[in-house]
Amino acid sequence: MNMMNRMKHDRVTLAHGGGGKAMRDLIEDVFTSVFQPESMEDQARLMTDALLEKGARLAFTTDSFVVDPVEFPGGDIGKIAVCGTVNDLAVGGATPLWLSAAFIIEEGTEVALLRRIVASMKAEADKAGIHIVTGDTKVVGRGSADKVFVTTSGVGVIPAGRELCASNIQAGDVAIVNGVLGDHGAAILAARGDMALSADIVSDCQGLGHLMAAVAEACPDLRAARDATRGGLASSLNEMAEAAGLAIEIEESLLPIRTEVKGMCEILGLDPLYLANEGTLVLFVPEAQAEAALEAMRSTDAGRGAVVIGRAKSGEAGRVTMRTLFGGARIVDMLVGEQLPRIC
Repeated sequence: MNMMNRMKHDRVTLAHGGGGKAMRDLIEDVFTSVFQPESMEDQARLMTDALLEKGARLAFTTDSFVVDPVEFPGGDIGKIAVCGTVNDLAVGGATPLWLSAAFIIEEGTEVALLRRIVASMKAEADKAGIHIVTGDTKVVGRGSADKVFVTTSGVGVIPAGRELCASNIQAGDVAIVNGVLGDHGAAILAARGDMALSADIVSDCQGLGHLMAAVAEACPDLRAARDATRGGLASSLNEMAEAAGLAIEIEESLLPIRTEVKGMCEILGLDPLYLANEGTLVLFVPEAQAEAALEAMRSTDAGRGAVVIGRAKSGEAGRVTMRTLFGGARIVDMLVGEQLPRIC
């Protein structure tokens, strides 16, 4: 039987979570017809030759996504779920291979919306070279969720000899970002329409697996990388400085922030250093390999805007400072609380 077009409703009902024919129609028509898993067993069965290499290790990560609105300029909850999980694997030096996806769906959600989300996930997974191999759906009553929540888990393989972690960072290492900062947080804020803001800002949501592969190939002494998601660049740098037992200094004049994002932050009293990103990372390499890293990053679509923003230095462990445009310095603390909830 053709699995497509079996849905008899244009909105999800509680029956679609009841375990019967309606649920099977939802799963097969909307999800598995697009993701095309190898089997419909209760588990995915996985194997790759990369695991046969002596010293290779599995990398495993999981994340939940509750972004509001579920569709926004530059992406949707499906795209961000795939990209976010791919990026968590990639910044650890892993090649992303497999993904699971679980959906909490609110009764009354449009089936057309689910189809758009699933199509977006499939497109991003194909782009990243990762396969969505297993998943789950649950339907909850009206008001118990907000349209759809997505939880993804990802598995990748770290090749032998690759060990990326913040504790590897050494004094003198250079900090590099792959592109502009704060676009995702600003795009979500504008899309909500709560403050009647008019801004042509698109989320930076994108996968970073190919970029990380290029940098790892070009820079044998790549120290560490973090994707600057919730808490933004500031929080990522604080975490890395603390783990390394070093200080980090960045230059305000070098930070790639769009004029529109700066303007929005000035109006609302926000700091772009703490705005979330969904396709931006910061990495550290020895100064001697900085040019090689920049060239490798700029050879990829996700890294064309790569720039050096600062360096690690000896000093108070965990201290992050920014050299301002006026020649002074200010401390860049870890984010306290939440500037903007439900951004991913």
